[in-house]
Amino acid sequence: MDIFKLIFENDLRLDALRERHTDRSVQQVTMSIEDFMKPDPTYSKFYISGTKLEQNLFGLNCLDKYDLIVRAIGSALSDYNLFFGGNIRPLHSIFEKAGIGEAIILSERNILQWDPESLRIDKNSNVGHKKEELAKVLESGDLVLYKEQAHQGFDLHLFSRENIYPKLFYPLRDLVSHNFRFFSINGKRIRSERQFYFETWTLDRPPHGAEEVFSSTQI
Repeated sequence: MDIFKLIFENDLRLDALRERHTDRSVQQVTMSIEDFMKPDPTYSKFYISGTKLEQNLFGLNCLDKYDLIVRAIGSALSDYNLFFGGNIRPLHSIFEKAGIGEAIILSERNILQWDPESLRIDKNSNVGHKKEELAKVLESGDLVLYKEQAHQGFDLHLFSRENIYPKLFYPLRDLVSHNFRFFSINGKRIRSERQFYFETWTLDRPPHGAEEVFSSTQI
């Protein structure tokens, strides 16, 4: 059985990604009324994961419906050009070529505006060490996607200033079947490894914040 998990965190403060300076001038820290009234820019992040339950295989690409999942994600992101290696490529081709931690940039533009190397995550790091670079990309309206190491394969980590959850939800919901169970999970409520891997010990009673999606589920 395939267990598919779409883990979302919305309304995260974009400013929290920016580097903080302790030597700011009075001019930099003084806020005008206009500044105070401006809405605080936010972003969303999505972790896309899978488990092949009977074999205890962890990683999105271990699932029987992996190819269909990639197709569904590609459909959800069809408004964007996907840049990898300096070229626009289809999603499935990118996943075959991209290494863990290499940045895949999604943009409505036809020309890549960013240096993907500035967003690369090495094995001893994580996306948290690329905050300033990530903030600049998201603020422009572009998205950043990474392959993340899983136990037997890889998962996906997607960052977007826009909350694209509805775009992802419906194409993926169409894959639901008796051997493909889909859980939509509020990442702000899943904070331990035991909760993350709930399917291994409490599949039919998922923790608070994890909701099973059925073919009739609406958002």
